[in-house]
Amino acid sequence: MRPATDLAAGRPAAPAPGPDLPLDGLLRRAAAVAPDRVAIRTPLGDTSYADLDAEVDTAAGALTAAVGRTGAVVGVVASLDVPFVVAYYGAVRAGHPVAVVNPLMGDDALVHALGTAEVAAVVAPPRVAERLELLRPRLPKLGGVITAERLPTGLLPPGERGPAADLDAVACIQFTSGTTGAPKAVRLTHRNLVANAAQIAAVHGLDGDSVTVNHLPLYHPMHLNSAVYAAATQVLCPDSAPTAAVTAANRHRATHLYSLPVRLAALAADPGLGELRLDTVRAVLSGGSALLPAQARALSDQFGVPVVQGYGLAETSPLTHCERPADPRPGSVGRPVPGTDCRVVDVAGRFALPTGERGEIQVRGPQLMAGYLHEDGPATDPDGWFSTGDIGYQEADGHLFLVDRLKDVFKHENWLVSPTEIEQVLIRHPAVLDCAVADHPDPSAGAVAHAFVVLAPDAGPLDGPNGPAAFVNGRLPYYQHIRHLDVVDRIPRSPNGKILRRTLREAAAAAPTDRPPGDPT
Repeated sequence: MRPATDLAAGRPAAPAPGPDLPLDGLLRRAAAVAPDRVAIRTPLGDTSYADLDAEVDTAAGALTAAVGRTGAVVGVVASLDVPFVVAYYGAVRAGHPVAVVNPLMGDDALVHALGTAEVAAVVAPPRVAERLELLRPRLPKLGGVITAERLPTGLLPPGERGPAADLDAVACIQFTSGTTGAPKAVRLTHRNLVANAAQIAAVHGLDGDSVTVNHLPLYHPMHLNSAVYAAATQVLCPDSAPTAAVTAANRHRATHLYSLPVRLAALAADPGLGELRLDTVRAVLSGGSALLPAQARALSDQFGVPVVQGYGLAETSPLTHCERPADPRPGSVGRPVPGTDCRVVDVAGRFALPTGERGEIQVRGPQLMAGYLHEDGPATDPDGWFSTGDIGYQEADGHLFLVDRLKDVFKHENWLVSPTEIEQVLIRHPAVLDCAVADHPDPSAGAVAHAFVVLAPDAGPLDGPNGPAAFVNGRLPYYQHIRHLDVVDRIPRSPNGKILRRTLREAAAAAPTDRPPGDPT
């Protein structure tokens, strides 16, 4: 096939919104224009923008005193509370890059992340602080472990501020998900993060009248920065129950509800869904992994509002695409956010593909990282394109559809097989409560599909013409047929719901190789 140009992907992008401010300057600006507006509402009370900015000032001074030198990296554990916000912006205001730490990581992963970022001090909730104290012998560069609730609060003397920020300096270190290898440390600048906050606010329709419900297990800077950019009110909902966010949204007259696909899927399956309503929410927004179209449709039909998805990576601050609430497209992750270009390229030849053809997704824009920590060389090609490692295709109007991770797809003979596409059929079988697919080495075909399923309580026979494998194999071409099937107690997933396919691939490779094809066990 000759190289082709995708006109939809190549059209000039709209200018990226966003002021020339340091990251913490977004909070300073919000406090100036709306000092008495509630910035964050939690079950423990409200914090205004003026009070939040004052607490950040004091935390900046406290962190500098604790670390002892400007520029040292401060780790902040991503807990869903006000102390996270104070420590996050406080570190940045004091001139310290902030490394956002996931408390759900295991000890080895936690040590890897903090060691890679060379964190000098960590601000953490008491429970995580206790873990870090035990891990301190494995972290020789770690100095203080500061309990978040004990950060000083109150005003600093006038004029006592951190150093003026270089907008192209690193403000935040985010870690990749680590689903296919050890997490990488991503260097994000003030300019990256402010641009993306503006992009998100624009496509989500956030402004000073917005009230957002955050129903995530952890605080993600994406939701924090975009709400602060808009001077919106954020309602934190720490209750993981599927219906808790609905209750919170109605109580506080929210305009936006943010959640994870795994929580929205549970809400869609909740027996009481038919009794629920959303009084003031204009859109339900999902991200982090894929939400099945049927689940999104069930929620949208019940609540009468769009359920939209987005797409992004740690390397892109993170959002690059989002469905517009006024223009949802089932199965799509939306069009590029303002100022962002996207194209799809041939996996082998690296040339741009026409609309509708599958290949690797590439993006470029002002939110693209400065690079990986401790890695030399450019992260992009000479034209600024970043290869995402995801397979997908675009429609003519720019709507992007994800197919799978490049590292997850495999070859059966000469066919490229997407585990996700098989899973989307497999999950429709009534005996299957949850599922995942990985490649199983095969001497003649290269690899075949190996399914792992969690059974529903009333599951019937797994073999025969009505079993899950037969169900899938009767609906997909031969190269996507399930050749092996194992029943498991749970599907291994990351904290944000992504399948840990590397773990499944290892299990598939270790499974017996003498099973007859098409004979799931």
